[in-house]
Amino acid sequence: MVQHFDEIVFAAGWLYWLFFLLSLLVLVAFFILREKRIKRASAKEITMQHSLINLELHAFQAHMDPHFIFNSLNAIHHYILTTSTDMASLYLTRFARLMRLMIGNFNKEWVSLHDDLEALELYIQLEQLRFDQQFSYQVRIMEDVNQQDTLIPPLIIQPYVQYVIWHRLLLRPQKAGGRLIIHIGKDDNRLYIQVEDNGILATELLDDTGERQASGIDIAAERLYMMSEKYQMRAGIQAQQLFDETRNPNGNRLTISMRHMMTHQSMAV
Repeated sequence: MVQHFDEIVFAAGWLYWLFFLLSLLVLVAFFILREKRIKRASAKEITMQHSLINLELHAFQAHMDPHFIFNSLNAIHHYILTTSTDMASLYLTRFARLMRLMIGNFNKEWVSLHDDLEALELYIQLEQLRFDQQFSYQVRIMEDVNQQDTLIPPLIIQPYVQYVIWHRLLLRPQKAGGRLIIHIGKDDNRLYIQVEDNGILATELLDDTGERQASGIDIAAERLYMMSEKYQMRAGIQAQQLFDETRNPNGNRLTISMRHMMTHQSMAV
């Protein structure tokens, strides 16, 4: 009877140690896998940061296009020679302000909608000067959108506006009457930015003039995608053709949508 009891205790002891060793192995495996996941997530974050930095640099370089700078200064110089120096001074001030905003914002992940729209309007006004008022523009902002508190990635809207000006409005057969409308509003917790124009249709773009500009909007789209992944913005870009009452094509619309980011949300992300 005593021998049988000792055998039970011995067997129970082995079971205990077996359970202990298996539990220890499970814990070790858990911490090893956890460490690998942390390292992979950290490596992914570093890679994303490097990619964002490179995209921001490329976006900045696209905005600091020497052709745009030279042509803007040349237009201002022509304005000085042919019209009043007061107006030339006004446009030169706008150009300097645009350069300061672009340099100050290019390495930021977020800027206020107000600051981004200020730079955008300065850019559009300079393009109007360069191309002798061939197009007009409007910026419409819904009342429920707070420009100071709303945040967007910088240099996101401008490449699409530049694309519209250069490859839709300026390629119209008529040299006047171009129309550019930028509409910004909210739908529940989403911000949408619509860029509408009455330029030539997207299918009519010329390949030999669209290649360099397409790279600018490609960079903008990639930056928006990466920011969306990082901050769960669920951003999207949609292009559509506009029609008049008789179903004839009469323009284009591009819509950029994303989660409405506010100042306090960016700090919490």
